[in-house]
Formats: sequence, structure tokens, C-alpha cells
Amino acid sequence: MSYTDDHPNAHLDLDVDTLAGMVPIRPVVFSIGSNLGDRLGYLQAAVDALNTTPTLNVVDVSPVYETDPVGRVLDQPQFLNAVVRAESTLASLVLLERAQAVENAYRRTREVPGGPRTLDVDLIVVGERVKNTPLLTLPHPRAHERAFVLAPWLDIDPSAVLPLRGAVGDLLAHLGRAGVRRRDDLAIEL
Repeated sequence: MSYTDDHPNAHLDLDVDTLAGMVPIRPVVFSIGSNLGDRLGYLQAAVDALNTTPTLNVVDVSPVYETDPVGRVLDQPQFLNAVVRAESTLASLVLLERAQAVENAYRRTREVPGGPRTLDVDLIVVGERVKNTPLLTLPHPRAHERAFVLAPWLDIDPSAVLPLRGAVGDLLAHLGRAGVRRRDDLAIEL
């Protein structure tokens, strides 16, 4: 329930859905990547696992991109990357836990930050939620710097906006597409 400023109870900011025990459905974006073993198979497995999560509905998967490594460890195999769009009523920390559980199921290690991995599942956005805790930062703090996130995301949502940063298309135009190549010969099934 919302009140106009001239209503006697304008100081009350009531959310009828919350009072009724309902949780809003929010758009969610994950970035997935792999550069060890069966890279495409791991991406497909991540999408399948996310899609079987109760109250998480995968609505779209981007084309696959082959990308150069970024960060501190550049001497490693190229990645396959994609973006997954979903809708969910799950809390952002539960979504993060699910992403980490999917990584762990495929023996993701975190011994070398930015190093090679069988599967990486990053939670990029949960609606317009902004959060900065020791466990989770939303939107993802480096998404605006990563063409391997922005390019596939733009493919499936041309009007996408990264909260606090702006339109994904503008961010990608500024960043450029160096080291990021779309692989139309590879596909992930939904």
C-alpha cells in the first residue's frame, strides 16, 4: 500500500506483498565460465543445476563466448563464458549459496584467486538490489569491467542496466570487445 504525501498516514511505507507473506519475483543474472576440462559441458551443467533450483526460473541463456583470461593469472587456458538470466523469489544470499554449491559440485577450487577453474558461477545482479557485506556485493563489483559478462548479457537483454553503473551497452562500448569472441558453433540448451 502506498500513500500520497497528503494522506494522514503518509509516514507509513507499507508493502502489502510483504505483509501478506509474499516475496517479489526479481530478475537475476549469473555469469558462468570454465577453462578446464569439458568447458562447454560444465557450462551446460551449471545451467541445468540453476534451472532445477526451486523458485529459480531460468528464462534465457546467452550465446557462448570464448575469452582471454583477465586478472592476475594470465598464463592459463581460454575460457568459455555465458550469461544466464533468471527470475526468483530467493534471497540474494541464498542465490549466492546456490551458485557456490553448483561450483563445488564440479570441483571448483579457490586456491589461486583468478586461476584456472572447472566452473565459475558469479551472481551479477538481483533486481536493482545494492548490497555490500563481507559475504556478498551486489551488483557484482567488477561486472562493469568485464566484457565477458557484458557482451553475452547484452545479447540476451539489449536494454540491460547494471545498477550503479548504467546501461550494459554503454559500458561495453566504453570497455570494448578485445579478447572476447562469440562462438556461434557452440550452444547451451535451456
